[in-house]
Amino acid sequence: MKEPGIPVNEALRLATLKSLNVLDTAAEERFDRVTRMARRMFGVPIALVSLVDEDRQWFKSVQGVDVCETPRSISFCGHAILGDDIFLIRNALTDERFADNPLVTGDPHIRFYAGCPLRSGDGAKVGTLCIIDTTPREFDEDDAIALRDLASMVESELTAFQTATTDELTQISNRRGFMQLAQYALSYCVRNRQPASLAFIDLDRFKPINDNFGHAEGDLALAAFAEVMCASFRSSDLFARLGGDEFVVLLTGAGKADAQRALEKFGSQLESYNNKAQRGYRLEFSCGVVQFDPADPQDLNELLAAGDAQMYALKAARKALH
Repeated sequence: MKEPGIPVNEALRLATLKSLNVLDTAAEERFDRVTRMARRMFGVPIALVSLVDEDRQWFKSVQGVDVCETPRSISFCGHAILGDDIFLIRNALTDERFADNPLVTGDPHIRFYAGCPLRSGDGAKVGTLCIIDTTPREFDEDDAIALRDLASMVESELTAFQTATTDELTQISNRRGFMQLAQYALSYCVRNRQPASLAFIDLDRFKPINDNFGHAEGDLALAAFAEVMCASFRSSDLFARLGGDEFVVLLTGAGKADAQRALEKFGSQLESYNNKAQRGYRLEFSCGVVQFDPADPQDLNELLAAGDAQMYALKAARKALH
């Protein structure tokens, strides 16, 4: 078996994939209708919208199998994103790259595969629309045109999804995107008995930046704050701008002490930005950190409210000292 290679732009590709805010979200009719159509048009038992993450391929839409992800190391789609057009395997048993692949020798017993790369707005190939059969088959140019057309429909939906869940100014998740992703992340923590911590963050003295330097500079400050967040927190952490000068980070697999260390690192990187940027003001923050207990799970809104209350209590205590 040949494992799929790694694209030369892998770091950018993964960043783009994460920015779509679609990984680990619920099934949606707008994607499912495309895979149902593909399954019907080509007469195949399996059709997928597959997104190739760092170590897995995750299915945003799945018709014909009961799993939601498989390892990237055995994926056909990992190979498909290395090319610019449809990746085609007419008979996997006669292809030395796949003949002994677990997905060929075992469930779902893949014989035929055709996957069209899905591109994001910046051209990065984030996954595929693919069709799979359990018997070998042919695939002609008319089939290729039809699969490309269906793939373009999926690309349009991915773009629309990103627009709806991304903050336009900072390009990180907005409140809607965070609420969707965080709910699934917390459900995962409950299933796997992992801790999590939520940090409710307020950008300090944001109003004076707007008042003294203008709203354009205020926008730049918010964008810079988000950029340092992206560089500081782990790729597995979920962070968002809730609105105005309020931000949030959900750190999965992290207790409160772990979250505090991550926030100290963020503060250190923000200090480095301030020293380098010299904008006439400093980006600083206040935050409240609450821990999520998977054995006694809190509602996400309750976590946000608790983090918000703790952040304002700390802010009030600090003001009282001055």
